[in-house]
Amino acid sequence: MSYQRVVLKAFGGPENLELEELKDLPEPAAGQLRVKVLTAGTGFTDTIIRQGQYVDVKDKPPFTPGYDWFGVVDKLGEGVTQFKVGQHVADMPVIGGYTQYLCADAEQVVPAPDGLDPTQAVAMILSYTTAYQMLTRIRTLEPGTTCLVHAAGGAVGTALLELGREMGLVIYGTASQGKHDLIRHFKATPIDYKTEDFQQRIMAETGGKGVDVVFDTIGGKNWSRSYRCLDRGGMLIAFGALQVTTGEEGIPSLLWSFAKLLAGWKLIPDGRASTFYNIHSRRKKLPVEFKQDVSALFAMLKAGKLNPAIADVVPLSQIRSVHERIDKAQIAGKVILRCD
Repeated sequence: MSYQRVVLKAFGGPENLELEELKDLPEPAAGQLRVKVLTAGTGFTDTIIRQGQYVDVKDKPPFTPGYDWFGVVDKLGEGVTQFKVGQHVADMPVIGGYTQYLCADAEQVVPAPDGLDPTQAVAMILSYTTAYQMLTRIRTLEPGTTCLVHAAGGAVGTALLELGREMGLVIYGTASQGKHDLIRHFKATPIDYKTEDFQQRIMAETGGKGVDVVFDTIGGKNWSRSYRCLDRGGMLIAFGALQVTTGEEGIPSLLWSFAKLLAGWKLIPDGRASTFYNIHSRRKKLPVEFKQDVSALFAMLKAGKLNPAIADVVPLSQIRSVHERIDKAQIAGKVILRCD
């Protein structure tokens, strides 16, 4: 039986993504599952990987991109007893998700309850788990906590807005004008980063105090301004780097900026703090926590408490156009690949 997958032929632009057909399904080794992938997530992290600038991916093309996937067990490898054929599962392999079939280690995958919408379920893995862990694992955020979310109209941004709303947080979100209605939908206050100075706006909104937490995925050039938006006792949580995808900043420059800023802030005691969050490195250190958090989000989705912002659902064959839209910051929410 044949199947299709996307292959990145060389680092660079979306034109290097190709759909190929293989004549035989992969066979699971001992301790593995073969999974029929129903949906795969897309996002700016995939575009960084495509460009060859993601530090956690050492593979060289050709390989199949795709940070996360949701699917159903199709075949069990030798020794696998904790899963059954037909059971829904998910994983975050960092690469490999843009495919109709794959094999995964049984110890890695997360079981999912039946009855979930695959297009919504895959959003829980990278996007919502990133948001959930930043909101719950780094510090305790009480109802009424004030937050600034950058790139609030994106996949992780909208997850922060929805989960933050459920937690009773007061949230301001930067985004282009076309994404403001989506931000208001999640009961947050939009700030147009193209026409407004977000630092001045935050100070005006908070009576000069600043916010308790800033979630900044923009990059090193933005972190110092975000830090100045904090109230005393506040925290900057830096994650991701959108400026890498736009070409405004490279990984070496990003890391150097963060190192300099961290060193400078520590020399000036002001009651404020900063940290960097990365879901991949955290999962490697705390794999049980990752499974717990994904499972908690699946339960919330099953209970009807979450409704992720899905901008579009497209087949694998449209992957180039999806990456082009991500590169141009044209997507409000998340685009899902329908793999089956």
